[in-house]
Amino acid sequence: MEAKIATEELSFYYGDLCALKNISLKFPLHKVTALIGPSGCGKSTFIRCLNRMNDIIPSTKTEGKVVLDDKNIYDKGIDVTEIRRRIGMVFQKPNPLPKSIFENIAYGLKINGWRNKADIAGKVEESLRAAALWDEVKDRLKESALGLSGGQQQRLCIARALSIEPEVLLMDEPCSALDPIATQKIEDLIHKLKNKYTIIIVTHNMQQAARVSDYTAFFYIGRLIEVGNTEEIFTKPKEKQTEDYITGRFG
Repeated sequence: MEAKIATEELSFYYGDLCALKNISLKFPLHKVTALIGPSGCGKSTFIRCLNRMNDIIPSTKTEGKVVLDDKNIYDKGIDVTEIRRRIGMVFQKPNPLPKSIFENIAYGLKINGWRNKADIAGKVEESLRAAALWDEVKDRLKESALGLSGGQQQRLCIARALSIEPEVLLMDEPCSALDPIATQKIEDLIHKLKNKYTIIIVTHNMQQAARVSDYTAFFYIGRLIEVGNTEEIFTKPKEKQTEDYITGRFG
């Protein structure tokens, strides 16, 4: 499979603490890869390395490579803002701006140089449609985004990420704060979005990983233990640690 993004011997340190140890992992184009493992195993730290979000944390260090379309995003002279445009991110808890529904999408466009009002309005609608939210909010665009339900807020955050046309979409436990109905809508959305985007999702939910992903990677104490086709990981794991985690013996 063609890899859209990959890590090569990636390690990450909080001060002297090594949180990730020599992780080499490929993420195939237009596929969903789930990252699973117990709390504190490094999944969120890893996913934040992929768009250099960890750069803002003091006293941290990254070693190795993150390769996006054959270029290491940690090379000198790389435009980090452009990297974060190309690699969008959706966080665990919905974080809409304290603005209108429309402005939540338009704001990101404006800071990326969009000026034409008609173009902005068109992209706002396109993004909300892509996030399966347009029909629910099209008559409420001037209302505060904070008035939306939790599930709607999360889909709004997905629309906001999609509006600046990323190539990779990172999702850090996007459903952990949502009810089952909202979770199902997000999962249905992930299935549709992978036709256009390469998606990497962190999840604690084994059933969710099995439902939404094509590939699954199991992390444990900062190490990549096993990666493979999701069905095989869940039915015929090669490593004892993977089997123990999936069957609930720990974690």
